Amino acid sequence: MGAAGSRLEKALGDQFPEGERYFGLENFGNTCYCNSVLQALYFCVPFREKLLEYYEKNKNPADAEENLLTCLADLFTQISSQKKKTGVISPKRFVQRVRKENELFRGYMHQDAHEFLNFLLNELVDILEKESSAAKNHPENSSSEKIANGPMNGQANGGLKEPLGTWVHKNFQGILTNETKCLRCETVTARDETFFDLSVDIEQNSSITSCLKNFSSTETLNAEDKFFCDKCCSLQEAQKRMKIKKPPHILVIHLKRFKYIEQLGRNKKLSYRVVFPLELKLMNTLEDADSEYSLFSVVVHVGTGPNHGHYVCLVKSHNHWLFFDDENVEMIDESAVQTFFGSAQEYSSNSEHGYILFYESITS
Repeated sequence: MGAAGSRLEKALGDQFPEGERYFGLENFGNTCYCNSVLQALYFCVPFREKLLEYYEKNKNPADAEENLLTCLADLFTQISSQKKKTGVISPKRFVQRVRKENELFRGYMHQDAHEFLNFLLNELVDILEKESSAAKNHPENSSSEKIANGPMNGQANGGLKEPLGTWVHKNFQGILTNETKCLRCETVTARDETFFDLSVDIEQNSSITSCLKNFSSTETLNAEDKFFCDKCCSLQEAQKRMKIKKPPHILVIHLKRFKYIEQLGRNKKLSYRVVFPLELKLMNTLEDADSEYSLFSVVVHVGTGPNHGHYVCLVKSHNHWLFFDDENVEMIDESAVQTFFGSAQEYSSNSEHGYILFYESITS
């Protein structure tokens, strides 16, 4: 990235952010799915800060064993501590660890960036929760501390298991409420569930706001889909809807661009044009006030089908938009973001479509 890196430095000039680093990531044959997600997470500043903090606290223990969290913390520290402002880094150790942990990512087939993001966040949570449990059970901890921390693992309302509250949860976790209203006795049953991202169905020439509205639309359960009402003690017609009870700090929206088409007997990529705004108001929440978010990253799928293609990443950093394509990093104009909305016609030469959107809360 030598020439490209110097071009980026020239383009930013005096505006190059103090202490920031813009590094491309080497591709090991098919790891663009991994590289694009890593760039989105690196420029998720609250997540990055916690990871660098974790590295500082855990860098020297003699008995520490390598895992995905230590490899990721090491990679982010490596990037942030570079003397050069731009360049290319090899995430080889991290990729090797991913392949060791999950056989799905071992081959050289085209992988799904959303599946990888889910796997990574859940794996980080597992490691942090195990470390937290081990620390609480350590003899040095007093019994009063153990009691104080105990109820966090109990069952909360609606059978929702309260998490230990890792910094991954604090950044990415939201709570959905699944409400079902019996149409005979009008009793409302509510069940809470947590999420790290929202997967939304998409339609041609639509917007993220309309996709989220459809996500929370009311569905009638009747005929064979009737709901068993505990109060009526029988199957009844009911209305069901999903609302956001607690919006996350980092809102990740996955556009369901890959759909199984029965007539074709296979998955097809939906290249639909879905407008995603730079500033988003989340209106389908249980709270009265709208939650406001600002877009800071987009993972883009390039290609016409689900089983082949490429991933790139758009990132907003210090009010500048950057385009990350494995080893290459370049500056782009904010107006270029709209070229990744999708195609207004089914057969179009444009095959670069927004796939995973990352928004950060700006609500005070």
